[in-house]
Amino acid sequence: MNTQPSKNFNGSEPEPIILVRGLTKHYGNLIAVDNITFSVIKGETFGILGPNGAGKTTALEMIEGLKQMTSGEINLDGLDVHTHAREVKSRIGVQLQASSFFDGLNLKELLITFASLYGRTADPMELLKKVELDDKAKSKVKELSGGQKQRLSIAVGLVNDPKVLFLDEPTTGLDPQARRNMWDLITQIKRQGKTIVLTTHYMEEAEVLCDRVAIMDHAKIISLDTPFNLLRNSGVESTITFRADKMCPVEHFASLPAVEKAVKEDHGFRLISTNPEETLPALFLHQGDCQFKLFDLQLRQATLEDVFLKLTGRKLRE
Repeated sequence: MNTQPSKNFNGSEPEPIILVRGLTKHYGNLIAVDNITFSVIKGETFGILGPNGAGKTTALEMIEGLKQMTSGEINLDGLDVHTHAREVKSRIGVQLQASSFFDGLNLKELLITFASLYGRTADPMELLKKVELDDKAKSKVKELSGGQKQRLSIAVGLVNDPKVLFLDEPTTGLDPQARRNMWDLITQIKRQGKTIVLTTHYMEEAEVLCDRVAIMDHAKIISLDTPFNLLRNSGVESTITFRADKMCPVEHFASLPAVEKAVKEDHGFRLISTNPEETLPALFLHQGDCQFKLFDLQLRQATLEDVFLKLTGRKLRE
């Protein structure tokens, strides 16, 4: 497993903003996080995936300085998290799975209050506009929808203009439209130069948002790479189905590049491919050579969910 990111286009090593070495957390005989090592590069979105109990949230809380580690080292923006916890907290923003706010304050007053806790002044309307809540400035938290509450928690996380924003399952419980809106917001925040570290239960979310992904299971990181490389190197098969205007021996298709298996079905053919980028061009060439036409061609590509199942044998939500 390669825990290091690829080099920049000019061949230089990318600049890490978080370095984690041998991070471990015990609760008595229970090992919640087991000797994990990785780095997060400045400006990237780094995802941590895993089923419930894998250690994702515990790892995040130790990196944020919210929970003591049993052993290991964490360096954030040049600071040791263990010995410089106060300075680290001034450089990060945190959106938690469940947040409590002052019930008597409206959103504008809440953001002013949170800014004062950092000894800073902030423009609450600018922050609310950034998360598309400026029309709710005088509303109380209890009047917000689930998606609006999640966006408010991100605005609170941005109140101190952090270098690193931590998002712990930011779209849990949201409907599909609210989840897509949250993805757009996270993408916009990244474009503003923030480094984002997030945990998620949603594989599609990781594929859309993350530059690199660490998959955790049983308190360990079992794989770490870009979503593209995780799919390319996993050996998880994709499925190609199609019909032809004339009968062709199934053996012809079985010999195509990267085809693991070719099956004749009632209404066509099904190919199991480890690399559809190799199989499909060869299939199209074969169509011309053998003078038949393809119909109803469909490709079901492997997903991160498939990779996770292959690595762990478990569903992500267990």
